[in-house]
Amino acid sequence: MPGSEAVRRTTLRSQIADALREEVIAARLPAGRQFTVKEIAEQYGVSATPVREALLDLCAQGLLDVELHKGYRVREFTYADFRDMVEARALIVEGIFRRSAGRKLFEASPAALASVRRRAEEASRAALAGDLDILIGYDLRFWRELAGLVGNPYISDFLDRVRVQSWVFTVPLLRRVPSLSGRLWDGHPGLVEAVAAGDAKAAERIITDYNDHSLALITGLTA
Repeated sequence: MPGSEAVRRTTLRSQIADALREEVIAARLPAGRQFTVKEIAEQYGVSATPVREALLDLCAQGLLDVELHKGYRVREFTYADFRDMVEARALIVEGIFRRSAGRKLFEASPAALASVRRRAEEASRAALAGDLDILIGYDLRFWRELAGLVGNPYISDFLDRVRVQSWVFTVPLLRRVPSLSGRLWDGHPGLVEAVAAGDAKAAERIITDYNDHSLALITGLTA
């Protein structure tokens, strides 16, 4: 069938990019790790072309760097980078609440909020239990779906990019902590309820508390 090979390659590209993205976020591909297209192609049992395309996608997301004649390296973020990330994500979310996009968010139907609420509850449970791997997945989905209610893909894509990079920096630090139970932010459900109630000021307070919590936790771990 005409075009079927291109479709298959595109699907492979997406699958490989998603798999590697998860490996980087979870620190199973740690910061500074070098690898080649050939290495990844052999690992997944696929040709080099979709792997090369997937790796370029991750470079565009700011997760990998290309090293001339060496291959690729997982980007290494610094504490200063993390502080800038927190500021960036705060500006994005606060901007949503204060501008016209916020009206779309607060006007979301109960049905539209139902899925976001489920993500929030799962993320909160994982945070309270200190289950980092489960929290990461639900947290990223929660913010993607919440931002998606605004209806502007540029906002949701940019927020997702910054949040992923934040996790890439923080996960290795958090894995050093013997128990994370009770130490991770678990305010997702409260934010959903503030949105459902149309309470922008309460939502902004929750976001401020969240960012303060993130900075205090990571500052303590990097001291």
